[in-house]
Amino acid sequence: MSAGQPAVAEPRTAARARSASGLRKCLAFGTGVGIRLGKTDLEALIVRVRPGGASILAAASIEGFRERPAAEWGAEYSRFLTRNGAGHLAATVLLPRREVIVRQLSLPGVAPKDIPAAIGFQIDTLHPYGEDDAAYAWTRLGDSGAVLLGIVRRGLLERYLEMFAEAGVAVASLTFSAAVLHAASRLLTVPPGEGFLAAGEEREGTVEIYGESPSRLVFSAEFDETPERAAALARAELRLPEDAAPAAFNEFLPAPAARPEDCDLSRNALPYATALAGACPRLAPAANLVPEERRSASSRAMFIPTAILAVLLIFTAAAALGYSKIRDRRYLARLEAGIAQIGPQAQRASSLDSEIERTRARARLLDDFRARSKADLDALNALTLLLAPPIWANSVELSRDGMQIGGEAEQAAALLQLIDSSPFFQNSQFTVPIARGQGGEIFRIRADREGRR
Repeated sequence: MSAGQPAVAEPRTAARARSASGLRKCLAFGTGVGIRLGKTDLEALIVRVRPGGASILAAASIEGFRERPAAEWGAEYSRFLTRNGAGHLAATVLLPRREVIVRQLSLPGVAPKDIPAAIGFQIDTLHPYGEDDAAYAWTRLGDSGAVLLGIVRRGLLERYLEMFAEAGVAVASLTFSAAVLHAASRLLTVPPGEGFLAAGEEREGTVEIYGESPSRLVFSAEFDETPERAAALARAELRLPEDAAPAAFNEFLPAPAARPEDCDLSRNALPYATALAGACPRLAPAANLVPEERRSASSRAMFIPTAILAVLLIFTAAAALGYSKIRDRRYLARLEAGIAQIGPQAQRASSLDSEIERTRARARLLDDFRARSKADLDALNALTLLLAPPIWANSVELSRDGMQIGGEAEQAAALLQLIDSSPFFQNSQFTVPIARGQGGEIFRIRADREGRR
């Protein structure tokens, strides 16, 4: 259920009977340490969350931590964790309500990725501090388009971080009560659909009120009033019926399956809710005031989903590789079968192509042979026209690429130019020197047949 659910008191049994979604519960694995900072004392709880429910493993109270040296009470806290097998856990720390300004912003239509920019645009109007003297964190209120915002002095935040660093306490998150109550009440259960009103234990003359209603998604305040007067003011803010009596914080949290005998849940409801949010930060996100680069790792269990996904990825890659090889082998087998089937036809086609080419070559040879007689007659006819009487020839030889002619002429030197002027002959030359005969000059000429080379 989203943070925008209403608020009317509901009996404990009915509230506990409400169960979160099956998938959400199946993913609920983790162990968290919740720390509540009181005026003088520090309260710590170790909580283990499983789909079947939550269990409080151990609880401790460190008295006078603000006056004692940080290393001293830090060592006491470290022994508490080690004694209960939680030395590897980083803590989720709940700041005192009076030190946090809680605001609710409605951001309808703003995309999730644009929420930080939208908050930053109006943050200066939401607190009385200086421009750079405020630190803030936010969490979404379900799917309502609203966010829950916590603002503290930056100097105060730095002092807490330095104190925990000096004490040797690993801190994963610094948050505030409204954020952890909203998150923890939705981890394994669902808050009443008509809303509710809850009051914390009265301490040091103040009482803290938390509630939800249809008209106001989340209400959180600390009053210097009597519990009755504080409840009346909260009902007015939430627009709840006048007979809506506030219940204890723990009435709207998952009931622990087990807890130490000395752990009073009504007194430790806030550290319990803080530990629940710290155990499953992805399922129960609470606003975190610690800068991201200064956050400590929370639990070894956070790496389990990554390891599982890595193993699944390896198996998937191996399966894909194996399937690819099997598919390739099957394809190759089908291809070879197809080749074997059409191989004879392909060989027959290749033989036919070779036979056709040989037939074409023989046809071209016959065509060339038939054309030779005509070419020879044309060349001989051209030579007869060129060497007209009184020139006469006593020998004429025609070959595929040349011609030789011998005879007599009155002026044999002019015959070379005359023969080269024919389209049938070229490069004519005397093969023997011109000699004087009885009727003129004796010549012997050789020429190439044009176009035959």
